[in-house]
Amino acid sequence: MENNQDKELYYRAKKRLDKLKGFYGHLTSYVIINIFIIILIGVNNTGDFWTFGTFATPFFWGIGLAFHALSVFGINSILGKDWEQKKIMEFMNQEKNEISKH
Repeated sequence: MENNQDKELYYRAKKRLDKLKGFYGHLTSYVIINIFIIILIGVNNTGDFWTFGTFATPFFWGIGLAFHALSVFGINSILGKDWEQKKIMEFMNQEKNEISKH
């Protein structure tokens, strides 16, 4: 029984890892391609750099990337109680470290 349970846990962990890798690949593509597009538009210098067209791809792709992040990490990892508790502990530890330095 435990062997099957371990296999199931491994399968789910592997599936989560694949989702995470997919998100990081998507994020990397987003950054590299959009930097390239913005530089290319800037180098061409047609005088219309600050138009919506320049930033339409990063904007709409960014919305898709945000939904991808929510599907991978979930809303609770961004705004949930666990996140709040981790941040509180992080801030407390920073304060303790600063106090101990002085």
